[in-house]
Amino acid sequence: MAIKIKICGMKFLENINEIASFKPDYLGFIFYEKSPRNFENNIPNLPKSIKKVGVFVNASLEDVREKVKQYGLDFVQLHGEESTEFCDLLQKNKFKVIKAFNIDKDFNFNQLHYYINSCNYFLFDTKGTNYGGNGITFDWSILENYHLDKPYFLSGGIGIENIDEVKSFLTKVYAKNCIAIDCNSKLELSPGFKSTEKTKQLINAF
Repeated sequence: MAIKIKICGMKFLENINEIASFKPDYLGFIFYEKSPRNFENNIPNLPKSIKKVGVFVNASLEDVREKVKQYGLDFVQLHGEESTEFCDLLQKNKFKVIKAFNIDKDFNFNQLHYYINSCNYFLFDTKGTNYGGNGITFDWSILENYHLDKPYFLSGGIGIENIDEVKSFLTKVYAKNCIAIDCNSKLELSPGFKSTEKTKQLINAF
């Protein structure tokens, strides 16, 4: 199965249309006021093949509900310390949930068991100073410790510089449940503004 591509942290109308023309599988829009990529624009009409992902950090149910309705989001990505109960609540509201976890060498994979039935996908990002968009890659071999069948997105510092490393990772047995790569800051000319050249190169590489 071909790996899917998510381009996250979209912000500017014209740039969204340019990146959408390369047909990524997902476009991510961040709804977190402290982020330089906080989205306050209108999302243009996108091809149905491109799924819209709203990224939230410790938001309220009302806020998530409002944004899903306003923007017609296909997925809700949770990038904070959201509980399993909160994830369950979103699922009861018929929202598809991606739950992000920040990974370092000390990450306890046992905690994922609690979330196994509370989300559609996991997302593994690099533990950094921000909730995402740190532009740093974690040691993917840590995922040898991931033994669940829940599919996941791989995130953190992925760009055209490490396409070969990503392809190599995807051949590993422990990458069998990786269904998508999530790219953000490494494709940017400035926060939220993606390089069309780099993005096209990355999407075409897969």
